Amino acid sequence: MDSKLFVGIDVAKEHLDIALRPGGEHWTIANEENEVGELASKLLELKPVLVIMEATGGFEIPVASVLATAGLPVAVVNPRNVREFAKATGKLAKTDTLDAHVLAHFAAAIHPEARFLSDEQAQQLQALVTRRRQVLEMLVAEKNRIKISHKKVQKRLQEHITWLKQELQDLDKELGQAIRESPIWREKDDLLQSVPGVGPISSSVLLAGLPELGKLDRKKIAALVGVAPLNRDSGGFHGKRSIWGGRAQVRSVLYMAALSAVRFNPVIKQFYQRLISAGKKAKVALTACMRKLLTILNAIIRSGKPWINQYS
Repeated sequence: MDSKLFVGIDVAKEHLDIALRPGGEHWTIANEENEVGELASKLLELKPVLVIMEATGGFEIPVASVLATAGLPVAVVNPRNVREFAKATGKLAKTDTLDAHVLAHFAAAIHPEARFLSDEQAQQLQALVTRRRQVLEMLVAEKNRIKISHKKVQKRLQEHITWLKQELQDLDKELGQAIRESPIWREKDDLLQSVPGVGPISSSVLLAGLPELGKLDRKKIAALVGVAPLNRDSGGFHGKRSIWGGRAQVRSVLYMAALSAVRFNPVIKQFYQRLISAGKKAKVALTACMRKLLTILNAIIRSGKPWINQYS
């Protein structure tokens, strides 16, 4: 088997379609815990460079959790990017089998960086996955018992089934949050890195250090980061407005991203040059560019649409 093996998985509620590239091998399995566990074992033997799936409807969360905690390099990517790639390569038809092959092709052509879970993240996910399996097993057992039990205990069984269903929902919600906060979740990462000037490091720090991105308006997000100019007035004294406070680590990577953006991002570059032409000092102009870049990133995360669809 080629050492540069890429795996695409199309996830549906009832089944998974798996495609390999190169080689073109394809197979389908039921979307059930035991079969996903067997898939993880098989893929570990194949040693793929990357296993990729789309962020679609939440069905990918348990699958990604099992594969990632098994030690596989998993990426959950923005489906819009994959669909645009499919169109660009002339694959207009859409079936589960074709989608799996498109995902494998996307992984091989784009080479998204493989990222692994930290030990702590892996342990947390493993604990949630294990508990989810236990709850599912109990739920199946209780449903089987209620069919043959005496009516005297059926009420108690039904109460326990209701509790187990709620527990399963809570676990799925917590598992989804954990996956979305992990390195394997790429939907927001892809959106941020679509903006010229924003690279992997900037994106990672922004996602980890600024979870409010896309949830606040431009003034609030700028104040939160510390790039909104604040008054320095006291009594009769009126000082120059300046930036201070906020999240220093986020502001540092935003500064580096703005330095890159004034060279390679057409919108930020034009904005910077206009400020310099108007007599603004370079430091002041760059701070304004940081604020404008943050505003753009905030809008992109909120809309879910990459840079190319909005600003170029």
